[in-house]
Amino acid sequence: MKELTRYFYNLFIRKGFSEDTAEYLNLLIGICILFVFLKLLDILIKKVVIAIFKAYASKSKSTFDDFLVKNKTFDYLAHTIPLSLIIWIVPMLFIAFPTAEKYLEVLFDIMVIILIIWIVRSVLKTFRDFLKSLNSFKDKPIDSYIQVFMIFVWSIGAILIFSSITGKSIWTFLTALGAMSAVILLIFKDTILGFVASIQVAVNDTVRIGDWITMSKYGADGDVIEINLSSVKVQNFDKTITTIPTYHLTSESFRNWRGMMDSGGRRIKRSILIKTPSISFLSGDDIKKLEKIELIKDYLEIAQQKVDQYNNDHNIDKSIPINGRNLSNMGVFRVYVEAYLKNHPYINKNMMIMSRQLAPSAQGTPLEIYAFSNDKEWKNYEKIMADIFDHLLSAIPYFNLEVFELSFNTEK
Repeated sequence: MKELTRYFYNLFIRKGFSEDTAEYLNLLIGICILFVFLKLLDILIKKVVIAIFKAYASKSKSTFDDFLVKNKTFDYLAHTIPLSLIIWIVPMLFIAFPTAEKYLEVLFDIMVIILIIWIVRSVLKTFRDFLKSLNSFKDKPIDSYIQVFMIFVWSIGAILIFSSITGKSIWTFLTALGAMSAVILLIFKDTILGFVASIQVAVNDTVRIGDWITMSKYGADGDVIEINLSSVKVQNFDKTITTIPTYHLTSESFRNWRGMMDSGGRRIKRSILIKTPSISFLSGDDIKKLEKIELIKDYLEIAQQKVDQYNNDHNIDKSIPINGRNLSNMGVFRVYVEAYLKNHPYINKNMMIMSRQLAPSAQGTPLEIYAFSNDKEWKNYEKIMADIFDHLLSAIPYFNLEVFELSFNTEK
């Protein structure tokens, strides 16, 4: 091989070229031929190697080897053969240039280090993709851990490259890094905080990929699609993407709707404002009219019997309605609301169903409906809630109640 690398040198000497000219021409032609040869060899090796492994991966039951092919692990491994030939042949081409030997040595070291980093990176990416394909890891922040490993790999690679370039030992650089630890901590503050936050998020199960979270400070209201070392990506319901620093998930407050999604229903909590002057006691005629409403017919019969019995037992003067016990239109309407909700096909009967009166205000007396729909999908949930309140708002006049509406006097 040594004689072959000197072939053009000997040829030019025989042609009468000077030694220096022959050396330079021999080097130039040798490098060009080597480049073309190695390029063709690299293409050939990659095609053969990849074809073999693709055939193996297609027959294999495991998906891990498929991800190795996808992340070009075998492409990078195929580069090792041409690189080995470069390290072996190139020094022979430069045999007449002894001063270049140390530079070639450094160049080869750098090439080997970078190739190893590429191989390690592709393997780490393969592990990331493979773990994400497993159900037990789909909601875990795998990206964060892979990024930490990659930072570690690149840091080691950078130290080795600088050590090779400067000729200093690795321990010299590590000592210098120790002295610069404060600066390093400042530079990588977000990375370190993000890494710690990622571990806390995973250990405490605070957030998973696929969770619906709300964080008003960042305008985030949607599903978590990615958790990595520096940020959490949230796809909002309007399809925009909000990015939140990972460590803010442990240092600030946010709402995670996972509990609701895992439960048997989605909460309905909304109020109707009733005009306070429209609230009144029910007369006998009013009760007879309301007894025609199927949902509260039995309740009214039993409740009115108890009221009449109490008033008779205590000789209550009923010439004035305020005396004794009475049924009110607001109270009966609350019973009707709960009965309606309990009979609604899309309300979860195993969860809280309640109709309650809140504190009166200048806008009227709020009647709050508290229940859970058994369909948690947003669109269906909104339809269920709208149907419920459409019905209740339409039912209010039957109880001689009025809904409060703010009106403005336009008269001058």
